[in-house]
Amino acid sequence: MQVEVKGKTIELVKGDITRFSADALVNAAGPTLKMGGGVAGAILRKGGRSIQDECDKIGYCPTGEAVVTGAGRLKARYVIHAVGPRYGAKDADKKLMRATLRSLELAEELGLNSIVFPAISTGIFGFPKDECARIMLSTVLSFARKHDRPKKIIFCLYDDETFNIFKETLNSAIKALNNQNRVALEGGKKNE
Repeated sequence: MQVEVKGKTIELVKGDITRFSADALVNAAGPTLKMGGGVAGAILRKGGRSIQDECDKIGYCPTGEAVVTGAGRLKARYVIHAVGPRYGAKDADKKLMRATLRSLELAEELGLNSIVFPAISTGIFGFPKDECARIMLSTVLSFARKHDRPKKIIFCLYDDETFNIFKETLNSAIKALNNQNRVALEGGKKNE
C-alpha cells in the first residue's frame, strides 16, 4: 500500500527490514543499544558487528530518542536506532511519538531521501500494534506535511497481522485528512 502526502511517499510493505535498500533503516532499540533479538538482532546478523561496535561507543540513548550509526553490510547508508518505550511505562505514547519523530528529524538532518521503519516497541516491549500504528503513522503524516525530507517513508511490517493493522490505520488517517482538507476548502469558498 502506498499514499502520497505533499510530494512524499508513505508505503507499507510486509517483509524483512534487512532486505531493504534505503538511505536509513530504523532499528527498534533499547536504551543500552545492545542488539539482541527481534529487529535489532536481525540487523546485527545481516549488517555485521561494526553496527554493534558503533552502538557500544555511543553507549546509551534515552527512551524516546534516537542515534545514528553506519549500516555495515546492509543495503543502507545508516541505521537509526530509535528507543521506543515499554508498554505501560509513564508517557509511553509520547515517547513512541518522540522516537518516531526523532528518527525523521535525523533523516532530514542527514539529507536522506528514504527511511524504513519497523513497528517500534511491539515486540518484547509489548506495545499494542493498533496503538503503535496510530502513533507512528500520525507522526509520520504530520511530519511529511511540513518537511521536505525524507521523500520516501516505508513501514516494513513483519507479519500479516501487523501489516493489516497498519493498512487499516493508514486508510483511516488518509480519509480523515481528506475530510479535513475538503471542509477547509469548502469553508474557504463560502468566505469568498
